[in-house]
Formats: sequence, C-alpha cells, structure tokens
Amino acid sequence: MLTIQNITTQHAEYGFLENLLHQAFPQEERRDNRQQRENTDHNPLFFAGLIKDNEETIGLITYWKLKNNLLYAEHLAISPDKRNGGYGAKVIELLKQIAGDGIIVLEVEMPEDELSKRRIGFYERCGFKLCQKPYQQPPYRKGDEFLPMLIMYAGANNIDNQYDEIKNLIYKEVYGVNIL
Repeated sequence: MLTIQNITTQHAEYGFLENLLHQAFPQEERRDNRQQRENTDHNPLFFAGLIKDNEETIGLITYWKLKNNLLYAEHLAISPDKRNGGYGAKVIELLKQIAGDGIIVLEVEMPEDELSKRRIGFYERCGFKLCQKPYQQPPYRKGDEFLPMLIMYAGANNIDNQYDEIKNLIYKEVYGVNIL
C-alpha cells in the first residue's frame, strides 16, 4: 500500500529525502539544505514526506498547506529505479485525498523540451489543468533570477478569478516574496 509519511530532519531516512531532492531538481528549483531543514522542522505550513510502498521508501514529496484550502505541491520525485511504475499517479491521488475539497497547485517547467512536455502530459492525465496566465517562479537563493514556469491546478474548474491571490500566497508563504 502506498503512503506518504511526513517526517522531520531527525528521521532516520531524512538523508534519503535530501539526496533525492538534489538528484531530481536542479539547484535553482530547490532550497539550500539549511533552508529546507528549517522549513521541515519549524514551518507548520510545510510538509516533507517520504513516499512508501509498504515499508520500502520509493520517493519524496514536499507540499504546503496554505490558507483558503490551498495545497501547493512543491517537489515530487520517485527514485530512479522505481520510475515508470505508476507510482507518480498514485501519489497524486494521495495528495488529492490530503487536499480534500481544496485546490492543488504546482509549478511546471515551460514546455520547451520533450521531458517538460511529458511532465505536463503526466499531470494532465492525473486531472490537472494548465493555467495560461504568465508565472515566474521566485528565486530560492539571493542573486538568482526568477524562472519562467507555468502553474497547473486540480480541484477547481478554473482558477483565473483566484490566480493573483494564489500566486501572491505562494510568493509570500513559500518564497518569502511580498507583492504589493
């Protein structure tokens, strides 16, 4: 049975989560270790989870439970030797259960190469819709640039009327950026 086990840095397998995060995401798409650990242990909005298939750890997910019943899925990665086994779609179903009747949002790369197009297609098959409004991911580190990304969402027919509120909430709570 597939489960998500939320953990802190004191958990014996936290190193697995951190290592997979580094393998699966380039530096500009993740926090440094210090910031990641700080959120994991001290931010009540942030959840770092191990994806388990029975007792075997097969991946990671990090997400934020924000106000207005919004769940922001920040990182999802399955171990390389477990990919293409249907785990990603099952994790999305678990995430939908966690979100309940709320909206789930996530960021995806611009569809500029085959992998990013496949990733968007995966999320669409899982019931997500692509928001066509322009979005820039704030930098995780000082001195880095904003990254052009797209927002995908599930749990709502449309987020156009809520887009600015959702974007500003993600900017503020996740990235520490206040938009006036």
